[in-house]
Amino acid sequence: MKCPICGKPAAPGHKPFCSKRCADIDLGRWLTDSYKIPQQVDEDDEEERAPEPPPR
Repeated sequence: MKCPICGKPAAPGHKPFCSKRCADIDLGRWLTDSYKIPQQVDEDDEEERAPEPPPR
């Protein structure tokens, strides 16, 4: 298995990463929203959702 960050072989203590450094880089990317899952928004979905009333 290769490290998803740098491509080196994965280390047993840090799988799937090769080192703590690469694991920390990956964690940092998650915490700063660098990784995103694409989402398609249908126009029909937007019309079905009624806007929420403002808080009182």
